[in-house]
Amino acid sequence: MSHKPRYAVFGNPVVHSKSPQIHQEFAKQEKADIDYDRIYADIGAFAEAAAAFFAAGGQGANVTVPFKLDAYDFVDEHSERALAAGAVNTIIPLGNGRFRGDNSDGVGMVNDIIQAQGVEVAGKNVLLIGAGGAVRGVVPVLQEKQPASIVITNRTHGKAQEVAERFGIEAVEMDKLPAAHFDIVINGTSGGLSGELPAVAPEVFARCALAYDMVYGREAEPFLQFARQSGAAKTADGLGMLVGQAAFSYSLWRGFEPDIKPVIDYMKNV
Repeated sequence: MSHKPRYAVFGNPVVHSKSPQIHQEFAKQEKADIDYDRIYADIGAFAEAAAAFFAAGGQGANVTVPFKLDAYDFVDEHSERALAAGAVNTIIPLGNGRFRGDNSDGVGMVNDIIQAQGVEVAGKNVLLIGAGGAVRGVVPVLQEKQPASIVITNRTHGKAQEVAERFGIEAVEMDKLPAAHFDIVINGTSGGLSGELPAVAPEVFARCALAYDMVYGREAEPFLQFARQSGAAKTADGLGMLVGQAAFSYSLWRGFEPDIKPVIDYMKNV
């Protein structure tokens, strides 16, 4: 039996997750010895899987698609970020079988856009594609940076309207998006995982300073390629967001704040 502190990421699929490598890099910075696993849970069985992990001594968990809303329901208390998002991607055990949920997605993404990509959010027109837990998680943090506008669009317009009402932003149908209006276009759909592109017109990217995909690596490429061909000045996948949100989770669990820059560089070459 290992007595190292145990952490894990829950997902479905989860085999592609780079979270274990990232957290091991943070542990090296801290000079700590940890275990960090990928845990596949069946749809509808997240609560059971998470309860079993913590009962066996787990000390913290990350949650990826499609379980961020399940994780929200699983925990006993929520950070302001998690409440605003209605989604949880970080679970912190409080003892006595109680858990706190937080959401580090927005912090991870916005820091990456501003610091690593060098693109200001303040005063810009931002388009969010998708209406799931990942998108909900980033809206409140984007709003703090005071963009000129945030528009949300989604394949199912009703879902976009729900998120828009929740945050006081605007929902526009995919085929009605204005051309040459958005400075930052963020893809928060998981379509890339199956090679699907969101059904937005190329003209939407005509004056786009940054097209950003929340997923990373190969899965992000179809969307980023489409954005580049359609006129986006710069594109970025979600690797910096992933490392940034992971660092925030790590600090919540262990009280140690990792330096994300060297880890982003390291992960590009893994």
